[in-house]
Amino acid sequence: SKQYDSFEEMLKSSSTPILVDFYANWCGPCQLLIPVLEQLNEVFEGRWKVVKLDTDAYPEVASQYRVRALPTIVLFKDGKEVDRIEGLAPFDVLLEHFNPLL
Repeated sequence: SKQYDSFEEMLKSSSTPILVDFYANWCGPCQLLIPVLEQLNEVFEGRWKVVKLDTDAYPEVASQYRVRALPTIVLFKDGKEVDRIEGLAPFDVLLEHFNPLL
């Protein structure tokens, strides 16, 4: 996989929208979100990229994007945040939510 100098560079250089899943290993709801995101990924394949970001490993990125609750998923287009959802949401809610944005 491609190496990036920074998180911002990765966001800006992507031609497709990027969904960033801010998570932590100790966070129970974060674990429950994994299969939901995998399901969404099957639907939106080719229309977005999903990137997982461990907030314990990259606390400075989490604070830069004002991530206060986990999980938080943030959709970026052209390096800019267009949408975010805090907390666990079910598949159908997320599907309906993101479909018009992609």
